[in-house]
Amino acid sequence: MHGLKKSLIISAWFMFLTFPLMVIRVNTIYKTIEWRWMNLLWVGLGAFGLSFVWRYLLQRRELGRAKKGSDQTASLPLAKRLTGHRHFRVAVLAILATFAVVFPLVFSTYQTNIMTSTMLYVVLGLGLNIVVGLAGLLDLGYVAFYAVGAYAYALLNYHFGLGFWTVLPVGALLGALFGLMLGFPVLRLRGDYLAIVTLGFGSIIRLVLENWNEFSKGPSGISNIARPGFFGMSFTVSESVTYLYYIMLGLVLVTILVVNRLKESRIGRAWMALREDEIACQAMGIDKMKTKLLAFALGATWAGIAGVVFAAKTTFINPASFTFLESAFILSIVVLGGMGSILGVILGAFILILLPEYMRAFSEYRMLLFGAIMVLVMVFRPQGLVKFQRRHYEVKETGESEGERPAIKEAGEQA
Repeated sequence: MHGLKKSLIISAWFMFLTFPLMVIRVNTIYKTIEWRWMNLLWVGLGAFGLSFVWRYLLQRRELGRAKKGSDQTASLPLAKRLTGHRHFRVAVLAILATFAVVFPLVFSTYQTNIMTSTMLYVVLGLGLNIVVGLAGLLDLGYVAFYAVGAYAYALLNYHFGLGFWTVLPVGALLGALFGLMLGFPVLRLRGDYLAIVTLGFGSIIRLVLENWNEFSKGPSGISNIARPGFFGMSFTVSESVTYLYYIMLGLVLVTILVVNRLKESRIGRAWMALREDEIACQAMGIDKMKTKLLAFALGATWAGIAGVVFAAKTTFINPASFTFLESAFILSIVVLGGMGSILGVILGAFILILLPEYMRAFSEYRMLLFGAIMVLVMVFRPQGLVKFQRRHYEVKETGESEGERPAIKEAGEQA
């Protein structure tokens, strides 16, 4: 009875919240109001049924945690054993690589353009993952480096006629330079203070681009930006979209390789130590200043590269494309996928970009469904879709400390 009463309250509350959206439809042409009471009934029944499913899933989660805590020696499920097998991973990678290569040949230009945008956000997410996921530095102004790369290509192409491949390393270099500029003021900041400073940095860049008309053309933006070329060859619009798709595919592969190697390197371990405890990190002899600066610079480098690609893809940019909401969206990709996880960031980008796009069939309800799916993911996977696996090192107890061993060895030699 308690569960029934709770479900009824939830159902009534959802009916009240969705009443203006689901029931009232205003026809501005004929100036009439249409009352869709059946929609309200379906919302009530759906909320009533989903509340039972919600409680059932929560109970299953709690039972799963209790079972996991009581039985740590249980064998791995079949699915985990399969995914951990080397041949299985190779087969999956081969299938994904084949699908990625033939994608523009099978699907339309529209679908290819969407996939290019998705891969663009994969690169942005992996770049921000260096700062937020590995180093643990909350950056809310990441879109500023994205804007630097985009405007670098737009302005150099507009004034000097420089091409895409010439400006691509320039955008990466400028992104790294601005990352160092942001890194210096925040060396002693943590938590909320760091977030506020980075947010202010992103706002400063946007306001400069909006108000410095002589430099950035102001709110009007810059148009007719050249698309990527290939040894002077001319492409149609469809061929340009396909060519840019393959550029982004190669860029994503390079980004994954570099970020993965960085994570496994000495500097990657220093970032993770900085994320866990700054004081302990400094006590271990790690230079906190250089570690933070390197994280900001490398993360901003990928944002600058992505900005150049974005300007070449859209052929038009203005400051409205680089607001705080864009930074929040990229941060959502990292948090949803799992901070510190490369695979998680890729999955997060695909979900946040492709899911709203392919839910257009639900028309005005697609964002409502998208929000519900996001809530479900964050409730049942709060650590992200792919949890970052921390390495554990075992220390064998031998009854003697490291300092005692040379003394014991020397005593034995003398004897």
